Amino acid sequence: MDQSLTFDIELIRRYDKSGPRYTSYPTAVKFHDGFAEAEYIEWAKRSNEKGGPISLYFHIPFCDTVCFYCGCNKVVTKDRTKASPYLQRLHREMELQAGLFDHQRTVDQLHWGGGTPTFISHDEMRALMDKTRECFKLHDDDTGEYSIEIDPREVQTDTIALLRELGFNRMSLGVQDFDPRVQKAVNRIQSEESTLGALSAARSEGFKSISLDLIYGLPFQSVASFDATLDRILTIDPDRLSVFNYAHLPELFKPQRRINEDDLPAPQEKLDILQLTIEKLTKAGYVYIGMDHFAKPDDELAVAQREGSLYRNFQGYSTHADCDLLGLGITSIGMVGDSYSQNLKDLEGYYAEIDAGRLPVFRGIELNADDKLRREVITQLICHFELDMNKIASDFSIDFANYFSTELGELQTMQADGLLALEGNMIRVLPAGKLLIRNVCMVFDRYLREKSEQRFSKVI
Repeated sequence: MDQSLTFDIELIRRYDKSGPRYTSYPTAVKFHDGFAEAEYIEWAKRSNEKGGPISLYFHIPFCDTVCFYCGCNKVVTKDRTKASPYLQRLHREMELQAGLFDHQRTVDQLHWGGGTPTFISHDEMRALMDKTRECFKLHDDDTGEYSIEIDPREVQTDTIALLRELGFNRMSLGVQDFDPRVQKAVNRIQSEESTLGALSAARSEGFKSISLDLIYGLPFQSVASFDATLDRILTIDPDRLSVFNYAHLPELFKPQRRINEDDLPAPQEKLDILQLTIEKLTKAGYVYIGMDHFAKPDDELAVAQREGSLYRNFQGYSTHADCDLLGLGITSIGMVGDSYSQNLKDLEGYYAEIDAGRLPVFRGIELNADDKLRREVITQLICHFELDMNKIASDFSIDFANYFSTELGELQTMQADGLLALEGNMIRVLPAGKLLIRNVCMVFDRYLREKSEQRFSKVI
């Protein structure tokens, strides 16, 4: 497939509106409290009948300090002892979950996210992984895709070696920006030395893939300052890069209220930073995977995209489309069979449910036939930038042109604007339309069409 990308400023200005990131369809705003523990258990039974591998996500919510830009569910504290009661419940939730799933189902993917997973002590890390191996069947030959998010400021000299010993083989490091003025404005003071030290240790320990996270649109950023950060990043030579757009939504995320809106780059400056980033990374040989993600051509994500096997779930882009995803810990989202579910978001409620011997699922959704059809359409577009309409028609026993007549009419406008091409039975997103893939996917979103009340970030 064509993995090239074009930055078209006029198209971006015309189509830059708010929309979902499509880590799921339907999106989480459609989850409801009619789906809870009983419904989850029923879907787990159906899942066992089908079998197949499993993906595990563990949410470790604790952070030592708050980053003002952050919209994640987190618990900010310098009291490290607060992790212990949480981890005790997490162990118990694992037992409850493991009781629902066949132990012979192998865990192909595992991820610790947060918060800051490295907030917990080394002994707590060992205990959590030991409990995971007790409850689930993990690979013991390093073939699993086991990843962890790292804050370099929380890494001790032997932390990386321990994580590799525990079975982690992929790592994501938060950087955001190396500029000291930007770091101070967002309350994330992080030296290049600490970042480079963590990355160097990961390479020495044999981590298979290392990804760095950057954010554009933060206070005091400019084209020149971000260019300097990118220069440093390219000398580090990570396998993957995630370059996120900062969405300033202080009415939703309290920490963002401590960011002075007047210090944010102007919209044009922000677009110029994005253009610079795209040109610099693609010139350096990185491939645009989609949705802020870049990877080297030989990286698993880039290979999977070329081979047509790339997938997208709540953790972002993935190479494992056949895994049921079990979310553990507060606010975690799971996908079991044709259902999505989410755990309670607060510690008190989560503790109460676990202590009562109940799964902490508080909302979710069962997908109907239309949801599954549209999910597949959106997944194909957002992962591969093309859609075989005949295959969709065959797989779902529909007349595509009739079922999606309204949508195809809207795509005609996008074709005229140069976002995509309608070629026979194929929809192909053009290089100039790839940055606006969310807009293309939104055409097929029935819930957006129904004008349900929702709040999303801008697509660019």
